[in-house]
Amino acid sequence: MKFQCRGNTSDDACFWRLPVSIFLCYLTVGLPLPVISLFVHQKLGLNSTLVGVAVGIQFLATVSTRSYAGRTADTRGAKRTTLAGMFSCGGAGIFYLLAALLPAPVWVRYAVLLVGRLLLGYGESQMLTGVLVWGFGLLGPARAGVVMSWNGMAIFGALAAGAPLGLMLYGQWGFAALGVSTLVLPFLALPLLMRIRATEPIAGERPPLRQVIGRVWLPCAALFLQGIGFAVIGTFAALYFADNNWGHAGLALTCFGGAFVLVRIFCGKLPDALGGIKVSQVSFAVEALGLFLLWLAPHPAMAFLGAVLTGAGTSLLFPALGVEVVKIVPPNVKGTAVGGFAAFQDIAYAVGGPATGALAAVAGYPSVFLVAAVCAALGLVVSEIFRRSLAKETA
Repeated sequence: MKFQCRGNTSDDACFWRLPVSIFLCYLTVGLPLPVISLFVHQKLGLNSTLVGVAVGIQFLATVSTRSYAGRTADTRGAKRTTLAGMFSCGGAGIFYLLAALLPAPVWVRYAVLLVGRLLLGYGESQMLTGVLVWGFGLLGPARAGVVMSWNGMAIFGALAAGAPLGLMLYGQWGFAALGVSTLVLPFLALPLLMRIRATEPIAGERPPLRQVIGRVWLPCAALFLQGIGFAVIGTFAALYFADNNWGHAGLALTCFGGAFVLVRIFCGKLPDALGGIKVSQVSFAVEALGLFLLWLAPHPAMAFLGAVLTGAGTSLLFPALGVEVVKIVPPNVKGTAVGGFAAFQDIAYAVGGPATGALAAVAGYPSVFLVAAVCAALGLVVSEIFRRSLAKETA
């Protein structure tokens, strides 16, 4: 008989298959991310606007299908939703291969590439929402922070590892190698996931998305404000260092990413143990301090410290706020709530870079870190308003 994980002990042991699988599957997002622009511009010969469309359309697909992914996880099951997302991500590889090898006009190949990017964005949405709801079902709501922390580490690890690996594959074998990798990676994760038991959907009335978001709009707003800082440091840290003639620009992102991962590893249980609101308030304060230091930095040492604090501050905000979202919605709409909640982080990434880029063109790179610091401080205010609103409900 095929082994299935059953019982609490087995669920604990099998849970770790989820982040490992997500790491493998999220490489389908990380590998092509730095390569898409090179392929569109250098191989297809298209302009920067069309490069931006090819990169950004994936994230548009992800944001626009988050609510559908959540409702699917709630009604059809989280395992089914996760697997559907995996196969969709893998299917994008077929379109990448066609875009690379098809003997057709440039515009046809570009259109085929866009279909693959849309499919990847849809798959990412299904996969992430499904795996979070699946993890909640395996470990229980009391350990929602652990579920979010470890799957979050898998995602960011895949993005970090995927970028240099994708560039290496592209340099050695061309864009077709990205197509093959994208197609194969989800199937490497499939044996791990198939041995984890499915969690059953919970019956009950399913309110519309706007009603669910209306219940959790304060943590959603706080997550959006947190995401601005994340978007700014990822987009402008290297440019900020170059503009100041400081060396080792890449080290700033290493400091940010290293602090982010270490806090997740050593403090990932804190949202469950101490409560999401307390952890989010400390995290917002640390993030704001780090961004203020980046704004004020007279030399690179202070900028590196600012990057470390920003990474440490942003690390636990998604799981900390997500824990509170899971607590205050009915069990039968957790997927819908988590999908809508995660979309606010996607929106912050989508609008944060372009909006602060326009500001940088007028006021210089330091200004973007100041704006992000103000957003983090506002996130702390929103978190306190959220705490008080919950206190009134329970009084």
